[in-house]
Amino acid sequence: MKFILGTKEQMTQFFNEDGVVVPATIISVPQATVTQVKSVDTDGYNALQIASGERKEKNINKAQQGHFAGKGNFRFVKEFRLQDGETSELQIGDTLDASIFEAGDIVAVSGVSKGKGFQGVVKRHNFSGAPTSHGHRHDTRRPGSIGATGPARVFKGTRMAGRTGSDRITVKNLEVVAVDAASGQLLVKGALPGRRGTLLEVVAK
Repeated sequence: MKFILGTKEQMTQFFNEDGVVVPATIISVPQATVTQVKSVDTDGYNALQIASGERKEKNINKAQQGHFAGKGNFRFVKEFRLQDGETSELQIGDTLDASIFEAGDIVAVSGVSKGKGFQGVVKRHNFSGAPTSHGHRHDTRRPGSIGATGPARVFKGTRMAGRTGSDRITVKNLEVVAVDAASGQLLVKGALPGRRGTLLEVVAK
């Protein structure tokens, strides 16, 4: 199991060996450090905690400073749980970078999607809206009847207007099309959640 933390950059085009253009997203991957190793004996499960990025020491609380034990002033800290029976040779203080991946790896990328605020049903649930023919003026984007006259209540799960976006999204079965270890970048086929600068978790099984 391979994993790393990165931040989303822009999308671009990549030409593979056959000359076929592939839409891809650039992920900036700084060097990450293992800050904790969890095991079944001590924590009840196997996991690795890694940290990356930098921030000012004054913005890090005392508990985290003690936890980092002088290894760096990290900005991001995430835990990656290992599968049952899986072990890792990594120890506290070991470092990871983009070079652990290679072109052709199949990965799952997780991140927080863009926030859209409070939105109506057309944007939030892809409703088609009412037909804009005779008799329709200002109600073309309204949700219409929710079909609850008999029970006299709103059914759970009814698609209605509300807060949209800012959800944790995982996109699976994405291919790493190129790795630039020198500049710390991964090129992953397809679109990824979030805006530029969004923290992404990249995991290859």
